[in-house]
Amino acid sequence: MGDTLISVWDAKFHYNYWRPFTAIRNGNVDGNPNTTGDDAWDSLILNPAYPDYTSGANGVSSSAMFSMEHFFETDGVAFSMTTTNTGPTTLDTRDYASFSQATQEVVDARVLLGIHFRFADEASRELGKNISKWGYKNYLRRLKGKGNSDELARK
Repeated sequence: MGDTLISVWDAKFHYNYWRPFTAIRNGNVDGNPNTTGDDAWDSLILNPAYPDYTSGANGVSSSAMFSMEHFFETDGVAFSMTTTNTGPTTLDTRDYASFSQATQEVVDARVLLGIHFRFADEASRELGKNISKWGYKNYLRRLKGKGNSDELARK
């Protein structure tokens, strides 16, 4: 997860890509004659004060979930998570049938909140997955005779 965060922040400041809030409000001055601005558009939560691409939340969650998939040797593990957010929501427990279901929900949530473009979320999910795969393949191998996750390493 730490390596993923380093890669996420490197991309954020390399590409310096605007967030949907800025893009939608400035659609009339983006150089594309097929878009118009909407000064009234707003995201559901306050936009972070740093670039959109790539998503830190998606990078971290996908690297964690894909690491769990390697550990359990399957994507299909049912689990629940409870938020500790004290913001506008109350404590909420979410149930998942798989690790990939959870990572897809993080992608969708960030888009629906209006703070990321979908391509930034999906790219970050893939980044976290690839970094997790690399870490597993190079450092987190099982001891001989203790299970076989070679198929996951090739995914």
